[in-house]
Amino acid sequence: MEHTPAAVWLTEAASAAQHQGGGILLRVVLVVMVVGCALAGWFLLRGYSRKDD
Repeated sequence: MEHTPAAVWLTEAASAAQHQGGGILLRVVLVVMVVGCALAGWFLLRGYSRKDD
């Protein structure tokens, strides 16, 4: 097994990540959007609760 320095491995990993496209970014955007919609819905709908005093 050939030993490669960490700098070479890191450079190759960064090069491979550029060829993958926007898959990771798209997943992050979708997760943030879903969580944001859930929080906005909770915030807006909590004002409609009935307060029985």
